[in-house]
This record gives sequence, structure tokens and C-alpha cells, in this order.
Amino acid sequence: MCSQTALKPLMKKSSIIGIVVIAIAIAVIVATYGSASRYGSFADARSTSSEMHVIGHLDKSKELYYDAHKDPNYFSFFMKDKNGNELKVVYDKPEPEDFERSDQIVLVGRMENNEFHASTINMKCPSNDKLDIPQANANKSSSI
Repeated sequence: MCSQTALKPLMKKSSIIGIVVIAIAIAVIVATYGSASRYGSFADARSTSSEMHVIGHLDKSKELYYDAHKDPNYFSFFMKDKNGNELKVVYDKPEPEDFERSDQIVLVGRMENNEFHASTINMKCPSNDKLDIPQANANKSSSI
């Protein structure tokens, strides 16, 4: 006679699925942690070779450079970080829409030579609410 215990699987199907789900979760956490960059200034970006977030604002007194005919994937400008340090920024994509209207800029990138090369530009544009408040108050006072 054959023993039926030899035919039983070593692990249940649900246990295998659970182990696979845990392994995927660990892989996602490690990948997210490894690709996470930190926030800092241009000075901090100079001291590291890894990608960094730099928060600042556009220096509107300096020229923006974008020539779609010469190179549609080259845009450069000057930005001041939160510490007031100014640096030339190079972005290898077209100029973002309404870029000059931005209140605040968050760059993601790294230093190359003496320029900050941004891979991503996030902008905070002026709120329309700020512009509408005085007008709304003026309408209320004139109708009283």
C-alpha cells in the first residue's frame, strides 16, 4: 500500500501566494526608498552626486533661454534657492507652459559642472483666489 502522506503538497497554495505577495511588497519598498531623493539647496546639490529636490524661485531679472528652432529640448534659466544662492539651471525638455508666472519652483536633478541639470520641474503658480478676493469685496461694498 502507498502512503497518502507522500502525495500531499509540502505547502498550501495560499501559503505560496502569501510569500509571493510579501516578496513583491518588500521589492516595492526597497525600490521606493532607493529612488527617493532628498530636499536641499544648490550648495547641498554640489556636495552630492545623487538626485536632489531644490526649492526656489525664478530670477526674473535674468534671461530665460529657449530656442525651439535651434534645439527644442534645451531650456535654461536662473533660479535662486531658499538660501538666496543663484545658479543656472538646464532643463533638457521644452519650456513649461506659464513658467514665467510661477511663484515657486521645485527642481529635481543634480549638479553637472557648475550648472544644475533638472530632470523634472514642478511649479506653483499664483492662485486665482488671490486675484478674485479684492474684486469680490469691491462688488459687495458697492451693492450695500
